[in-house]
Amino acid sequence: MKKILVTGPPGSGKSFLATKVIEKVRGKGLKVGGVITPEVREGGTRKGFLIVDLLTGEDAVMAKVGEGSPKVGKYVVDTSSIASLGVRALERAIEEADVIVVDEIGKMELLVEDFAQVIRDALKCGKPFLGTIGMKLNHPLAQELKMRRDVELVFLSRDKWQEKYEYVLRELGI
Repeated sequence: MKKILVTGPPGSGKSFLATKVIEKVRGKGLKVGGVITPEVREGGTRKGFLIVDLLTGEDAVMAKVGEGSPKVGKYVVDTSSIASLGVRALERAIEEADVIVVDEIGKMELLVEDFAQVIRDALKCGKPFLGTIGMKLNHPLAQELKMRRDVELVFLSRDKWQEKYEYVLRELGI
């Protein structure tokens, strides 16, 4: 089965593409598992991020503006929510889902080694896999994933968004 990593500059629509693929998969009556990490906004200002299990809908705060550590930019990362909810969501997806989606494989998520390992496990399980990953993410797992022969790296830009979305659906067999 196809494994795709979508990359591109900030604002190119990586998360939007993942959301649209999730909708399409569910619309076909298939189970989509994995995680998404939507923004938490207050009055138009980004205050943090959630981590959401796509199979159960369970969520937890993954990062928020504040003091503490570890920090990624201005956000304090709650590694325990990634280690528990995020890892469990991917383990469940490997067992139960028809398609696995991870939005995103990023600096915050990769602070947790078990999360990096379950990403590897998800890629090995033989199910269609869609992940989003920052273009400039400098992490050993990011380099490893981008070099894998069984993973196709799809570069997204706003002007080619629809074309890339349709390509991803086709390649994933959706």
